[in-house]
Amino acid sequence: MKKKITLILAMITLLGSAQKKNNSKPVGLIKHNQVQVITTAEQTQLRLTPTENSYFSELKQPLETQICVFVEPKKTFQTFLGIGGAVTDASAEVFGQLPKDKQQELLDAYYSPEKGIGYSLMRTTIHSSDFSSGSYTYIQEGDKELKSFNIAHDKIYRIPLIKKAIETARHQLKLYVSPWSPPAFMKDNNNMLRGGKLLPEYQQSWANYYVKFIKSYEKEGIPIWGLTLQNEPMATQKWESCIYTADEERDFLKNYLGPTLQKAGLGHKKITIWDHNRDLILQRTAVMFDDPKASAYVWGIGYHWYEDWSGGEQMFENIAKVHEMYPDKNLLFTEGCAESFNPDNYQKWANGERYGKSIINDFNNGTVGWTDWNILLDEKGGPNHVGNFCFAPIHANLNTGALTYTPSYYYIGHFSKYILPNAKRVSCSSSRSQLLSTSFLNPDGKIITVVMNQSNSEVSYFLCLDQKAALVKIPAHGIQTLIY
Repeated sequence: MKKKITLILAMITLLGSAQKKNNSKPVGLIKHNQVQVITTAEQTQLRLTPTENSYFSELKQPLETQICVFVEPKKTFQTFLGIGGAVTDASAEVFGQLPKDKQQELLDAYYSPEKGIGYSLMRTTIHSSDFSSGSYTYIQEGDKELKSFNIAHDKIYRIPLIKKAIETARHQLKLYVSPWSPPAFMKDNNNMLRGGKLLPEYQQSWANYYVKFIKSYEKEGIPIWGLTLQNEPMATQKWESCIYTADEERDFLKNYLGPTLQKAGLGHKKITIWDHNRDLILQRTAVMFDDPKASAYVWGIGYHWYEDWSGGEQMFENIAKVHEMYPDKNLLFTEGCAESFNPDNYQKWANGERYGKSIINDFNNGTVGWTDWNILLDEKGGPNHVGNFCFAPIHANLNTGALTYTPSYYYIGHFSKYILPNAKRVSCSSSRSQLLSTSFLNPDGKIITVVMNQSNSEVSYFLCLDQKAALVKIPAHGIQTLIY
């Protein structure tokens, strides 16, 4: 035991002395054997802050008494698509009421690779959702032929914000779109709200509606990368919602939506199914993908995180099982937010940690992209026309114009700012359960490892690569991005 302790102390001394060398090197200039460390932590001022660099030294065999994060870059997995958030009507309406300087701050905060956290994904809605000031569609009620189709509503707030975001992100954003409900007359409950189902006689008309929307947005200079078939198809909500069983979603896709998109020259758009929680995802994907005709139209499976509404754990294992069953299909996290808005909880650290835990586990289980919900909400957690107020990573006080950054913003940023599109996830594991970790190999050759400390204590750990290791300290309830 004395020999073990002596060896550990010697290694800590060696690595610690190495850390003191050249620790003033600016972020972005990585020297040989250097590890840049970016840290955010509770009860500190650290927010995506460059902290002391570490350096690799020889470590052929870690000891069981040491805490380690192991990275094996030769073992690669899925290709990273991106991380982003949703531009809802609520986000756009709040943005439109901000002073010009705060608008620019918001755009930079999310979409600038240098000044912000470099979002590369975006979701938006096909007409209204709960996060709109009211329900609306793009047609006159009863217009089955869609002759009155017009996106004038979106040209006031939403389209201007999307265009500015695309410009700020240097045209690297992939935008996908999702409907919450068909128009009321197309549904069996004659209501956009409270569930209901698409009537059989309107299936073709509703499929045509997607085409009209995509072409209208692209006419405005906004490229549409993909679409989800229906937001939360098993949830009867008090807001815009529509129910599809697995069989119904499959049949609408293979008989109407898929062929209609192809006929319109939009067959290259990436179609994502499910777009709901992790709990029922296996049954939905089995029904979809065991039908070759339906499966041929599907790019991926979208999912949310609200299955833990009762206080249980998020069901990450279901994502791993879907990836195991259908490795040729893509997994995309399409929505998540902290619910039950309370302005006293803007800085509730658990909200940020929920993001970190989900993102790490989702990527480690095969997910290619991750999309947050509203990018911006007001001081009331809205606007929301049914009172379903929630948190966003950034909130605006429309009385003062001030922006409030929550812990969620920084936790997301530890991934989105540093992991680049087309990166490859590589093998990564932690030797202690209090540390969660994931790693990616960027196209430029840099390895990005994100480590999250869930414990109440500072942890010293070794970042192990081949037969070398760098000693790093992570604060309690902290998250770090390591670049090397």
